[in-house]
Amino acid sequence: MTELVHLDVEAGVATITLDSPANRNALSAQLRGELLAHLRTAIADDAARVIVLTHTGRVFCAGMDLKETRGASSQEQGIRDVPQILELIWTSPKPVVARLAGAARAGGVGIVAACDIAIAAQEATFAFSEVRIGVVPAVISVTVLPRLLPRAAHELFLTGETFGAARATAVGLLNAAVPADGLDAEVARYVEMLRLGAPSALAATKAMLARTTQAGERPPTMGEQFDEMLALSAGFFAADEGQEGMRAFAEKRPPAWAVTPG
Repeated sequence: MTELVHLDVEAGVATITLDSPANRNALSAQLRGELLAHLRTAIADDAARVIVLTHTGRVFCAGMDLKETRGASSQEQGIRDVPQILELIWTSPKPVVARLAGAARAGGVGIVAACDIAIAAQEATFAFSEVRIGVVPAVISVTVLPRLLPRAAHELFLTGETFGAARATAVGLLNAAVPADGLDAEVARYVEMLRLGAPSALAATKAMLARTTQAGERPPTMGEQFDEMLALSAGFFAADEGQEGMRAFAEKRPPAWAVTPG
């Protein structure tokens, strides 16, 4: 069986490539399984400091493979796989960067939203097309809604309208939309910035950003949040990485964790 998702680790960057252009990188059972496996491998690999999620072909990801899901039971539709993919990306202790040279639809947009940084070519388009085929963008809403402006979320979820990269940037789905010939340079720029971060500090910062209040739980007061954040900050100032970072700053040199290409 030909592999549909590839993993390559070089110079601290784990590149995961969706390579099923014949079906627009749709989330088939095989692609979902391979994507999950490669995400887990990249997250566990100490040599990987940043994960870049990219694709071959003209489409980043078209969402679920409708040929497979038509007439299938909930279990067969990969109901469990997609949340696992989104959660792995969202909670990865390593920053995840989405590189889009083409379109994303439905579940593919959910993957883009789960990533920490998302950069697309200006020609890329997006759509929450679920309502137009009689389904609900329920699972992907968990990662999409924290990114989108509320008014835009109502409009785009309910209409299913196709929108461009400039609009996607304006409503919070993308960090940047650039000319196609500048896409790789912009991705590299973000990767270089992320590689300057200390691994443990990046992981803790991601966990802090992803904090959510459990259903039925009393939201923390501002004082409680400050106490928690003060403890987190103090711990990292005293830890080995914090001490090394401050020494490196004083000595005008890169910190020990800094990775340079080649």
